[in-house]
Amino acid sequence: MEQGGPVMIEIRGLEKWFGGFRALGGIDLTVHAGERIVLCGPSGSGKSTLIRCINQLETADKGRIVVDGIELGRNAPRAVEAIRREVGMVFQHFNLFPHLTVLENCTLAPVHARKTRRAAAEATARRLLERVQVLDQADKYPSQLSGGQQQRVAIARALCMEPKVMLFDEPTSALDPEMVKEVLDTMIGLAQEGMTMICVTHEMGFARQVADRVIFMAQGEIVEQAPPERFFTAPAHERTKRFLGEILGH
Repeated sequence: MEQGGPVMIEIRGLEKWFGGFRALGGIDLTVHAGERIVLCGPSGSGKSTLIRCINQLETADKGRIVVDGIELGRNAPRAVEAIRREVGMVFQHFNLFPHLTVLENCTLAPVHARKTRRAAAEATARRLLERVQVLDQADKYPSQLSGGQQQRVAIARALCMEPKVMLFDEPTSALDPEMVKEVLDTMIGLAQEGMTMICVTHEMGFARQVADRVIFMAQGEIVEQAPPERFFTAPAHERTKRFLGEILGH
């Protein structure tokens, strides 16, 4: 992936503290349009906090975040609204509304946040549910679906807002092993269509296949970043080698 395209996300000097615990320390990161980034690292290394700062589910204590030319700041609620319209997020635990059908889950945000007409929102939702292969579940409730189906609905729901960036926070870690592939296949399809993506995951096969850049984090810092081939075959840092040894079993 050429990194000469427009900058979609720019992060400089990002810091986040939870009480006395430093979750992020001095993060610098530039993501170009169409680039696919995989974030990996041990538990508590700041990966999820980093992507949650991008769409302001967490507020940074210091530093600068610019998404698609919009700068986020403590006193910019309109900027936060604008960012959330452009940035889709898929969580570990689906976060579907249990009292709404699949179709209603997918049309809620476009109708209320984007003021899309309901008929148009439903047409878009059905097209995207078909794309993630769950259109036949449109009138069911989340509790009637498997975990893999719920996660694919969550992806379709995020796409219904027509985001410019998709953030994935360990999207397969709550799934049974046999359901992981169907979700990863959906994400691979998105990547092939050129979606700008940042994905927190331990699925190293996905990282090898899809990522333009793999970033290893530890103790709230970016330790190493490289294209997948170099990252997996010739990591530069001892901490990266140790992590890969543990996760890949060698």
